[in-house]
Amino acid sequence: MIKIKYISVILLCVAMLSACKKEEDADKQITDYIAANNITAIKDASGLYYQITKPGTGTANINANSKITITYVGKLLNGNVFDNGGGTQQTFTLGQLIQGWQIGIPKIQKGGEIRLIIPPNLGYGNSAAGSIPANSVLDFTIQLINVQ
Repeated sequence: MIKIKYISVILLCVAMLSACKKEEDADKQITDYIAANNITAIKDASGLYYQITKPGTGTANINANSKITITYVGKLLNGNVFDNGGGTQQTFTLGQLIQGWQIGIPKIQKGGEIRLIIPPNLGYGNSAAGSIPANSVLDFTIQLINVQ
């Protein structure tokens, strides 16, 4: 019984170290990408990097229940576009989207535009999603058309 507890503790520690290593690798990928592309980005405490290109106007308190209408383009760090919303405006409830969007979109107001460089833990994590490989850093440009 004691051996099982020790093995469990060791496996937990290995898993935690592995997760930390993945986050460090993603952060290095992001900082290298930002430097190589001359992007002026701010790192949020969550690990999200963002660049507000247009703050927008208004005083809407954007939260998880807000309905947002946006246009967007999402790409991988190699430049491959994986989604553009069909090139048309899309409406979502913010709380139903990936964490990176939930953290980043409230940083602007209606009419604003933001670039979000999202580490895997705030995106799709270690799961693949369509043409997005597991553990991918995501680069989104989002225009906030409306907030309700």
